[in-house]
Amino acid sequence: MRQLSVFNQVSLDGFIADANGDMSWAHKHDAEWNDWVANNASGGGELLFGRVTYQQMAGFWPTPQALEAMPVVAERMNNLRKVVFSRSLPQAEWHNTRLIKTDLAAAVKQLKAETGPNLVVMGSASIVSQLAQHDLIDSIQVVINPLILGTGKALFPTVTKHLNLKLTASRVFQNGNVALSYARSDER
Repeated sequence: MRQLSVFNQVSLDGFIADANGDMSWAHKHDAEWNDWVANNASGGGELLFGRVTYQQMAGFWPTPQALEAMPVVAERMNNLRKVVFSRSLPQAEWHNTRLIKTDLAAAVKQLKAETGPNLVVMGSASIVSQLAQHDLIDSIQVVINPLILGTGKALFPTVTKHLNLKLTASRVFQNGNVALSYARSDER
């Protein structure tokens, strides 16, 4: 069975985007950070997105600016298999992407049962919340950025049940970011 992991960057107060949907604060480019991001992206997997995150990613990673700024990450993002979950998106045009319009939880259960690379959700807070509600998340990697937004889009906006986790790794960066990796724990 394939594992499902979540990767997100958050502000210290738990937001993945500000009140206007801006995430530019999460993009700190220094050598240490860029090396870690490139190495982290080397794990591969099949990427899962909600419509909003998909459109943001598809609007950036195939561009010359992305290829110039982060060539290794851009190459991986553009070539990995991707799934976008949306009932309103008419088609998915980003290379190697398929569109799923059916029930999210049922589709992800089916994806997890298939053979292939592990599954990774990036961004997509509403998708993450729904997957957490259905106990489908196996691990979470969150990068805490050293700033407080005050308001914005929460990482887990609609989760109403506990998701117990255990810390499996951590790293502090010179730019102030802290990466925390958690695995699912059945302990209460």
